[in-house]
Amino acid sequence: MFIRKKKNPSGKISVQVIDKSLGKYKVIKTIGCSQNSNEVKTLVEEAHQWIKNRQGILEFDFSGREKAEHLIENIEEITTIGTTLLLEKIYNSIGFNEINDEIFKILVFSRIVFPNSKLKTTELLEKYYNTEINVYKIYRQLDKIHENEKEKIEHISYQHTLKILGGKISIVFYDVTTLYFEIDREDEIRKRGFSKEGRHKNPQIVLGLLVSIDGYPLAYEIFEGNKFEGHTMLPVIEGFKKKYEIDKLVIIADSGLLSKDNIEELKSKGYDFIIGARIKNENKEIKNKILSLKLNDGKSKIIKKDDNLRLVINYSSKRAKKDEFNRNRGFRRLEKQIKSGKLTKENINNRGYNKYLKLEGNINISIDKEKFENDAKWDGLKGYITNTDLSEKEIVANYNQLWKIEKAFRISKHDLRIRPIYHRLQLRIETHIIISFVAYKLYKELERQLKQLKAKISVEKAIEIAKTIYSIKIKLPEDDQYVTKNLFLTEHQKYLANLFNLK
Repeated sequence: MFIRKKKNPSGKISVQVIDKSLGKYKVIKTIGCSQNSNEVKTLVEEAHQWIKNRQGILEFDFSGREKAEHLIENIEEITTIGTTLLLEKIYNSIGFNEINDEIFKILVFSRIVFPNSKLKTTELLEKYYNTEINVYKIYRQLDKIHENEKEKIEHISYQHTLKILGGKISIVFYDVTTLYFEIDREDEIRKRGFSKEGRHKNPQIVLGLLVSIDGYPLAYEIFEGNKFEGHTMLPVIEGFKKKYEIDKLVIIADSGLLSKDNIEELKSKGYDFIIGARIKNENKEIKNKILSLKLNDGKSKIIKKDDNLRLVINYSSKRAKKDEFNRNRGFRRLEKQIKSGKLTKENINNRGYNKYLKLEGNINISIDKEKFENDAKWDGLKGYITNTDLSEKEIVANYNQLWKIEKAFRISKHDLRIRPIYHRLQLRIETHIIISFVAYKLYKELERQLKQLKAKISVEKAIEIAKTIYSIKIKLPEDDQYVTKNLFLTEHQKYLANLFNLK
């Protein structure tokens, strides 16, 4: 196809799109006509765009063996296009297309499609997408993103979340995780500290993440690897509240962030909160009250504490079965370790199921069965500390949303593989997390849109289908023009294309 400017008897110029693929000139589209040179120029630009759009849906003529073989011989390239088509739709719908950085967009998409080191990412981009990007250019771009785009990225994400939640964010969920590095040397931010994954020998950073109802990411902060996680919550929440001028927030967090200092600080700053309680650490009077409640499945009761705090106790039969299963599994593991002689008196501590160990005489390690059996009384019980006026049912329902932030970490670490981190410089580590933050935002928005469209597929399935959608580029021998077509061949591919209007 090519563009022809034809002068009419009236003196006007007609801008036409001409096709010569069958050996004859054929007018397939008249864009318009005008005597004004600027208008003609605009019409030519429209014609170029029309051809570009048309080429995306052009049907190749494979009728006849010779013609088909001739076309196949002129294939210039075949690339994976589906994931780009799908994720670009989501990326633009959030507003991230305001970030005028093609490499950043590619890195975000790559984090979802094939999360790897930046070096491995360049290899995969070249292999599957015919896209060559020098790894050092990526590193330089990481520096640029960190310097210029972080604030803008967070603002775009926040505004989009605000919009889909009806213009108000009043409840936020906070949790902390650690991200380790495959290195030995510590630096200003990568420090050895308590590792939830048992990677105590690896330097790490602490990542605090704030999300909204339904698990949309709002904000995050990075802390030194040896920082106590209980001291990370207030800086993240205060920074978020100040940045977006939010008057009132309800904070929901798990029991790992429960400390007297945190409670006092939250109260002093006027926050409402619901925090998981360590009910076995309560005083004797409170514990006796808890064990005397005799709750039915799904029911809750409130126990009043000092300083206008309430302790909500909920019972779940499902949770009770899980608690019993885990306790018995821990018991069997301890028995096995005792028989093997692997346990010493150094193992007698309150970590996990080691709390059931006791020392008999000077050297013999055994299991305190009475302590083990007494723990069964607590099966199925869960506590929540709050200063809100919400009912016990509302408190439990709100706290149960916390699993969505845990899912955020799980997806970020495993599906998006935020860890381990391979970067050496701190600013690139921070930019790597920005990319993972945006990738998770895309994941959540794709999940939301699939639900909104009442789709029969998950996010993972959508990505899997998109990976199988290819684009083919053929050189037309008649006029040395190139034609590109996206191939939607299977029912799954056509279903995804129709859902998101992919072309």
